[in-house]
Amino acid sequence: MLTFRRENLIGITGKDFTIIAASKAAMRGATILKATDDKTRQLNKHTLMAFSGEAGDTVQFAEYIEANVQLYSMRNDGDLSPSAVANFVRQELANSLRSRKPYTVNLLLGGLDPITARPSLYWLDYLAALAKVPYAAHGYAQYYCLSILDKHHQPNIGLDEGLRILRLCTDELKRRLPIDFKGMLVKVVTADGVRELEYEDDKPVKSA
Repeated sequence: MLTFRRENLIGITGKDFTIIAASKAAMRGATILKATDDKTRQLNKHTLMAFSGEAGDTVQFAEYIEANVQLYSMRNDGDLSPSAVANFVRQELANSLRSRKPYTVNLLLGGLDPITARPSLYWLDYLAALAKVPYAAHGYAQYYCLSILDKHHQPNIGLDEGLRILRLCTDELKRRLPIDFKGMLVKVVTADGVRELEYEDDKPVKSA
């Protein structure tokens, strides 16, 4: 469970976008195995999933979900909405939980509904709990960032404001945590699809 907390995930929704950020460090105990790890998977054009947890479980489960969502798109000539994907993922986690080999995975699933053009963000944990939220975090980020998100987040913020709030969160993590999580990989989902954003995370942060 300690691995869960060391891998940070942050999600923020706005007027017409969803931001998902994931820490780059792949860790095993106190050892950093990789400093450029991508803990996200694009499931379809308008849906992105970020994951944290046990190393084997996370990749295997993410690839299983990715393959099934893409198979649906090919068979039906259309994509599932983020809501439909979130409920499918929740069902798979619930089935896994009742098996002899449950997946130990926490997830953030964000996207933009291609019909209504409304952004959405879903918080899921390894016990198959599902909640639709305006912002979310997993790992140590939930201890340090949820109060910041609660104070600054508004439903109709623009992308620049969303990135400013994300900066407040990542600066707080660097200020408070003794763990080097190697910065954040930041992706955004808009009406045009999923894209990675350049996010400079090397600037020193003044102590409180």
